[in-house]
Amino acid sequence: MNKSVRYTLCLDLVDEPGLIAEYEAYHQQVWPEILLNMKAAGILSAEIYRWQNRLCMILETTPEFSFDHKAMLDQSNKKVIEWEKLMWKYQQSLPGVLDGSKWQLMQKIFRMD
Repeated sequence: MNKSVRYTLCLDLVDEPGLIAEYEAYHQQVWPEILLNMKAAGILSAEIYRWQNRLCMILETTPEFSFDHKAMLDQSNKKVIEWEKLMWKYQQSLPGVLDGSKWQLMQKIFRMD
């Protein structure tokens, strides 16, 4: 049986309470096309957590999942392009990464079994 693969990513929001509230409101009703695209890419589940303006996203994926394949699907989906453009109003690159870069893959440094 194939096990799922977990990825953890982080991103910052623009540190403005009104924009953070809007961002959270969008994520209470994510557009159906976005969810379908995520599933088509091999994402089994996704969670986003927030502390102040820092976000942490946890993805559970199929073993075959790849970020390159997801990016290809995203670039060919008009609703995903529209969503990402809208979300960029609320998001900002993390310190130390190229401007315009969004979610950054985190390195696992500890696990307790």
